[in-house]
Amino acid sequence: MRLLSPSCGEIRGTTHMCGVMRSVLPLLLAAALCCHGCPDKCLCFSQTVKCVNQDLDAIPRSLPADTKSLFVTGNRVSRVSADSFPTRLPSLTDLYLGGNGIESVDAMVFDNLPNLARLDLSNNRIQAFSERAFPEDNKVQLLNLSRSFHNHSFMDVVQSVLQGGNLLQLAVLDLSNNDLVILPDDMFTGLPSLTNLSLQNSSVLSVLNGTLRAPPLRDLDLRDNGLRDLPFATLEDLGLKPALHVQLAGNPWRCDCFFEDTLLWLKNSTQVVDAQNLTCADPKALRRRPLLRVERSQLKCSGDMEGVLETSYVFLGLVLALIGVIFLLVLYLNRKGIKRWIYNIRDACRDHMEGYHYRYEINSDPRLASLSINSDV
Repeated sequence: MRLLSPSCGEIRGTTHMCGVMRSVLPLLLAAALCCHGCPDKCLCFSQTVKCVNQDLDAIPRSLPADTKSLFVTGNRVSRVSADSFPTRLPSLTDLYLGGNGIESVDAMVFDNLPNLARLDLSNNRIQAFSERAFPEDNKVQLLNLSRSFHNHSFMDVVQSVLQGGNLLQLAVLDLSNNDLVILPDDMFTGLPSLTNLSLQNSSVLSVLNGTLRAPPLRDLDLRDNGLRDLPFATLEDLGLKPALHVQLAGNPWRCDCFFEDTLLWLKNSTQVVDAQNLTCADPKALRRRPLLRVERSQLKCSGDMEGVLETSYVFLGLVLALIGVIFLLVLYLNRKGIKRWIYNIRDACRDHMEGYHYRYEINSDPRLASLSINSDV
C-alpha cells in the first residue's frame, strides 16, 4: 500500500491552517532576515535599528545591510569619524545621533551613506565640523543642529559647513536653541534649496544685510531672540519672497524713531504670521503695546537724545576740568622760570619806558632842545 502526504486540499480541517501559514511565514522570514546581525544592546525591526540610552561610546558597526533608519541617541559618542560607518549602507536614509555629547564630526563620515536624507545631530556639543563630512553628491534634505552650539565663538564652524558642505539639496535646517548672536551676511549662500529655516531662541541680536537674500525661504522662525528692529535692507530681502512666512514673537522690539521702517513693513505685509503677538519692549511709555496699534507719531527719540546731550555735556565738563588741572600743574612746576621771565619782561619794559621819558623831557624844554640840536650838529 502507498502512503501519500495529505495536501491542504485533501484534508478539509487543515485548509484554514495552511492559509494562515502562508500569510505568517513571509512575515516570520522577513523578521528573521531583519534581525540577522543586529548589534548588541540594539533593537532591530522593519529596517529600523534603535540603540537608545545604552551608554555606547561608539556607533555599532555590525549593522544590517538593509537598515533604513538608525537611532543612536542618548549615549556618550563624543566623536564620529569615517570609522563610524566602515561598511556601505545604501538603504540608510534617516540617521539620528542626538543627545550623545558629540564634539567632533570628522571628514568623510557619511561617505558610506550615499542616500542619507535626514540627519539629526541635535543636543550635542559640536566644536569641530569638517566641511568634507558629506560627500559631494550627498542627498541630505533635513539637517537638525538644534542645541549643538553653546558658544558663539563656534559660529565659523557652522558657517564653514553650511557654505562648503555641498548641501545643495538641503531644504530644512534647524539651528534653534543655539548661541549664534550675529548671522554673517553670506551664511546661507551655499544652500540653494533651503526653504525652511528655524533660528528660534538662538540669541540672534541682528540680521545683517543680505543674510536672507539667497535661499528661497518659505518658512522662517526668528522667535525668542534679541531682535530690536530689522534693517531696511533685510526688509527688502524679505519682501522679495512673497510666499515666505515669518515668525517674530518673543523679541524685545524697541519702538523708537529708528523703528519706523520695521513698523511700516509689519503693517503692510502679510508675511508675519504672528504679527498680532508682537509688542514693544521699549520705551517705557509703549511697553507691552501691540506693534500693530503703535502709530508713527509715537515713535520718538527725544528722550533718548536729551539723555545723550546730558551725557555729552557732562563729558565735556570733565574734559575741560582735566585740561584746567593739567594747565595749573604745568604752571606750578615751572613757577620759578615763569617768575624770572616775568621779571625780565618787566625790566625790559621799564628801561624802554625810561628812554621814552628822557626824550620827552628833552623835547619839552626849549633850552635843552637847542642844546640837543647843537650837539647833534
